[in-house]
Amino acid sequence: MSVTASPVKRAFKYRFRPTEAQAAELSRTFGCVRKVYNMALAARTQAWTRQERVNYNATSAMLTAWKKTEELSFLNDVSSVPLQQCLRHLQVAFTHFFGKRAKYPRFKSRKKSRRSAEYTTSGFRFKDGRLTLAKMAEPLDIVWSRPLPEGSKPSTVTVSQDAAGRWFVSMLCEDPGVQPLAVNSNVVGIDVGLDHLLTLSTGEKIADPRHERRDRARLARAQRELSRKAKGSKNREKARRKVARVHARITDRRRDHLHKLTTRLVRENQTLVIEDLTVRNMVQNRSLARAISDASWSQFRSMLEYKAQWYGREVIAVDRFFPSSKLCSTCGTLREEMPLSVRTWTCDCGTTHDRDVNAAKNLLAAGRAVAACGAGVRPQRSSPGGQSAMKQEVSRRKP
Repeated sequence: MSVTASPVKRAFKYRFRPTEAQAAELSRTFGCVRKVYNMALAARTQAWTRQERVNYNATSAMLTAWKKTEELSFLNDVSSVPLQQCLRHLQVAFTHFFGKRAKYPRFKSRKKSRRSAEYTTSGFRFKDGRLTLAKMAEPLDIVWSRPLPEGSKPSTVTVSQDAAGRWFVSMLCEDPGVQPLAVNSNVVGIDVGLDHLLTLSTGEKIADPRHERRDRARLARAQRELSRKAKGSKNREKARRKVARVHARITDRRRDHLHKLTTRLVRENQTLVIEDLTVRNMVQNRSLARAISDASWSQFRSMLEYKAQWYGREVIAVDRFFPSSKLCSTCGTLREEMPLSVRTWTCDCGTTHDRDVNAAKNLLAAGRAVAACGAGVRPQRSSPGGQSAMKQEVSRRKP
């Protein structure tokens, strides 16, 4: 039987087509949000050098003072809600920094940073399926690709524009349709890779779509055209948008595939066991960084974890130093060496293993041990430098 729980807050993202006036207003808002964020960060950084603490209330008072100056009077032309929200975001960034969960906050770049603004309930009006933002007379022309949950109203609205020039609005709503699923006894080990995106302990192999490789020629052509354009020209901006559209196409297909894949795995299995990989370190291998980034292991894990939380499932991360590839899943014998070229091998006990399936089975067994004893799995390091099986495979493929 399913277990009832409080509604999950979920973001619903849609494209919209702004009028010229709306696009101009949003562009001004994006610029003001970036300006206020950078000024507040600079003020807090200067206070930090003086060994002083500045919190959200202090930066909010600074914002009020800034608006009264002649130089920054243009901040009054946009809604104050996104400006206050960016100060709250800065406070969260510093909280994570002091909690040693993130690096020191960085300044927002005009060209590279995400163009976005967040509105709370006082900054928008949602009625009869029409969303109107503050400082705007007309509602946004939203492409309703799917309906919002019945009876739900957004608590926050985030408007953004990507590098390809597409406009998006994300609405955070309570979704009563997301409820824990019925408990089952299925447990699966998941080994990630490059030849196959995923290999399950059941023996199933899921191919890596290699979205970036499929569009690599188109992307290279667009980038060559961009390199020939004069800096600052309108033709260069058009060429830049063309490159951004190719990147957006790759990103959208990758995200769609991962959403479908993670949803299926979470629905079918009660417990999912993965390897705790440090992808940030692995992409330092220049010969494999592109393939690893295209596989998007970090995004896969993130989706798997939050969907498991939604539906009452459990995700277990096995220690990265666990030698899953070199351990016989039948008798437990540990091989000294396992070159990457070896895709199948026969153990002394007579069992012939597929390398990836064997690794997934070992992860499954390690996950069961974690669930049973409640402790992390960290066997003695067997590879030089203490590298995990996946990290070892990556390092051995260096040129």
